[in-house]
Amino acid sequence: MAARTRVELGRREDLGADCANCFGLCCVALAFAKSADFPFDKDAGDPCTNLDDADGCRIHPHLRERGFSGCTVFDCSGAGQKVSRHTFAGRSWRDDPETRRSMFATFPIVRRLHDLLRYLDEAITLVRATHDETSWVAAFERVRLLSDGTPEDLTTLDVDAEYDRARPLLLEASAIARRQGPVGVHGQRVGPGTDLVGADLRGADLRGATLRGSLAIAADLRGARLDRCDLLGVDLRDADLRGTDLRGAVFLTQMQVNAARGDAATVLPEGFQRPGHWSTTADAAAGVTPPRRGPSGRGARSLRR
Repeated sequence: MAARTRVELGRREDLGADCANCFGLCCVALAFAKSADFPFDKDAGDPCTNLDDADGCRIHPHLRERGFSGCTVFDCSGAGQKVSRHTFAGRSWRDDPETRRSMFATFPIVRRLHDLLRYLDEAITLVRATHDETSWVAAFERVRLLSDGTPEDLTTLDVDAEYDRARPLLLEASAIARRQGPVGVHGQRVGPGTDLVGADLRGADLRGATLRGSLAIAADLRGARLDRCDLLGVDLRDADLRGTDLRGAVFLTQMQVNAARGDAATVLPEGFQRPGHWSTTADAAAGVTPPRRGPSGRGARSLRR
């Protein structure tokens, strides 16, 4: 991967999965446990039994029906092709034991750096109309240069420290964005780290709210107003987003979209891919009624606080 400008690096081919240019790293380097997302245990470094000799998935069109819904949710933020084609210059983990060991150690680190790049890239967009973006661009360039490092540099990098360094800038960008327009009527029932598991938020006006780090597993967000709503780190597994417009949501990721449920009426931001397991029709039953109850609070850590 050649040196790029911030805008070029922000394109999906750089910060989104490009499996055709990856050596199937997510299918080998990462571990998974038998659960609702996977039908068996797999240790890190062991190839998935469904990985073929060309680094493709033998059951890709049937992953969910075969019990591999976790695979359909995962997005590497472009780390797969970055490690395969740039960090290791086209050498595969199949080539020799040392490349295998080093590549598997490097992949999770680059993935976290690319996740951070996506957040910083969005932060620049959020602030540039009203503020001097210099600090955010400098932070982006720092992380970009780190992600271009050698395997030796990457495996000794303190990634948590880089997230700590970026956190104030992301929080500031969120605050700036959330001030730029009407604020919804969300009172005290939502906020950073809120427990929204199973919450009925149909039609809720969450404009300008911050749900950062909240647990919204199986929450009903049909028709919710999410313009300038901070969703950084929100757990949206099985959240119902049918008929919801997500274009103005702040710090939304492809993995959050993949983990949720949607339909043809769900509106995605530019550059996002519609998950294959979503309904291809608009669900007429996904009507909007006022929310009925509020959740209790529960904290979260990392960038989310």
